[in-house]
Amino acid sequence: MLTHLRSKRFFERRHRFVIALCGLLAIVVILIIERKVIFPAPDETWQTMQQQRTWRVGIDPSFPPFEQLDANGKPVGYDIDLARQMASAWGLQVQIVAIGFDSLLDALQTGQVDSVISALPYDERLTQNVTYSAPYFEAGIRLVVRKDSSIQTVAQLANRKIAVELGSTGDMVGRRLQRETPTLQLVQFQTPDEAVTALEHDQAIDALLIDQVTLRTAQGKGAALIAIGDVMESNPYVIAMPHKATILQTQVEQTLQNFQKNGVLQQLETKWFNPIK
Repeated sequence: MLTHLRSKRFFERRHRFVIALCGLLAIVVILIIERKVIFPAPDETWQTMQQQRTWRVGIDPSFPPFEQLDANGKPVGYDIDLARQMASAWGLQVQIVAIGFDSLLDALQTGQVDSVISALPYDERLTQNVTYSAPYFEAGIRLVVRKDSSIQTVAQLANRKIAVELGSTGDMVGRRLQRETPTLQLVQFQTPDEAVTALEHDQAIDALLIDQVTLRTAQGKGAALIAIGDVMESNPYVIAMPHKATILQTQVEQTLQNFQKNGVLQQLETKWFNPIK
């Protein structure tokens, strides 16, 4: 009887001990979570930028007018100017690091650069590896017509001939429209420039499906073409940053918003695409 009583008391004490231990562990976990919320991990990328007074930006200088090398081998372009103006707003200098396009995100993840600004399209598949900014340029597919065209909407494309670059995203969009409007006829060209020229000079071509970069470049060279309607297939250009660079991400977002409001982004587009005035 005595042995049974002692055994019962032992198990009761052990039970109370386990409950107390679980409660203590729960408190520790809560404190850890709260500490992470209240005291987030430091942004080492931003700290290093502040210490060195430099923002290292990766680019592939082979895509004018966003990035290219001038006659002296110096990087110039829309993205270069954007990076410099953003850094200036933070009181920093920019160090441009030239890297092949396919290696840009690898360089970011290995710490060779702090950010990538290189006509970089948003890619949802890579959001686990890097953090993207809001778009600063929409390079997607537009429906384009001559300035004197009677076409004002997609609904007016029945029995029309639409120029596209063979195998391009514009071609894909055209095929999608063709399923909705079977009488729409696609006329395929080997290059985007050939498709643009066809719309400019061939009255048999009624419209064009082309990316915004090609369109703006053509307009800058004097093409009397305009885009109508909304973007047909979005392809936004964004800035890529490390996941843990939370302060840098906030700074980039706020600065892009400011540049959008005060016209800096429009000024850069005007400068580098030289639109018709």
